[in-house]
This record gives sequence, structure tokens and C-alpha cells, in this order.
Amino acid sequence: MTPDAPLQAPRPNAEEVATLAGGCFWCLEAIYSDLPGVARVDSGYSGGRIPNPTYEQVCSGRTGHAEAVQVRFDPGRISYRQLLRIFFSIHDPTTLNRQGGDVGTQYRSAIFTQDGSQEKIAREVMGEISDSRMWRGRLVTEVVPLEAFYQAEEYHRDYFKRHPESAYCQMVIAPKVAKFRKQYLHEVQAQ
Repeated sequence: MTPDAPLQAPRPNAEEVATLAGGCFWCLEAIYSDLPGVARVDSGYSGGRIPNPTYEQVCSGRTGHAEAVQVRFDPGRISYRQLLRIFFSIHDPTTLNRQGGDVGTQYRSAIFTQDGSQEKIAREVMGEISDSRMWRGRLVTEVVPLEAFYQAEEYHRDYFKRHPESAYCQMVIAPKVAKFRKQYLHEVQAQ
């Protein structure tokens, strides 16, 4: 750099994206929306064979899509690694094609990576989770490159916030959110 060259202001961290599937997208969306550094969470579908699937098509189990969320985050405030550690704490990554009462390939555990760096981190975190014995069973989470993410229909967006009185929200989502807030949220906020 020459003495006459203008100084460049530090570039703010670019927003990054994580695409994750771990059962019902409403549960993942509710938890990730709480996190500092998360700018936006969209529910949708990834990993399937047809473009622009509908919820009904995905629920049939014939499209190959998983219910997923796309998390847009500021890596200066929360890292991809932290998002993945949270991911493994908020769903059961040892049950193949199911989460609780939700059964089918659309409820599988999957990490859809944006690039080689995300794949490397995902595999490292999976190794850490396996070594920690957080879960008794073997992790069945698939790590695959993201080919496409299709946003879910409008009525799925911010479902927990918009429908806290629904039975599913009260019986399934609210307890998961409460457990997460009690056990983990303070750790993320402290960083």
C-alpha cells in the first residue's frame, strides 16, 4: 500500500446462510428466530426431485424433499459452527426419517451445505457430537450439497409466533423452545 492510498473501512461481515432439516420446520424456525445474530429464518423444502413443491406434495413423501429452514446470519455474531451445535441439541439426529410422531423422509435430519467449508465444519461438528455421546444412537444426519431451497407457503411462515394457541404449538413447539431457552440461549447470548 502506498502512503497516498486511501484507507478502506473494514468491511462488515457478509451475511451467510445455513440450510438445515430436522423434522418439523416450525420447530426449527421458532428456535433459530430467537438467536442473536440471526437476521431471518425461512421455512421451506430442500433435497427433493421436483421444483417448487407444495406442502401437500412434500407431505406425500414422494418428492424427496425434507422440511427445512434457511437461516440467514451474521457470522460476526454467531458462527455456522454454533448454529450446527444448536441444531444437534434441538432435534434427534439418531432417528432415521422421523422426529417424534412425524414420520417420513420429509422429516429426516440433514445439513444442506453451501460450499466445501460448510461441509468440513458440518463433519467436524458431527464428530464432536458423536464423541460427546450427547445421543445414545449413531447420527444419521445426511450432509449433502444444497441444490435448491424452496420457500414454504405463506401460512407456514412464523407459524409459532402467529399461532401460539394451536395445539401443535402448545404441545410440541413451546416445550422445545422453552427447553432450548433454559439450557442453551444464555450461552449464545454471552458470546
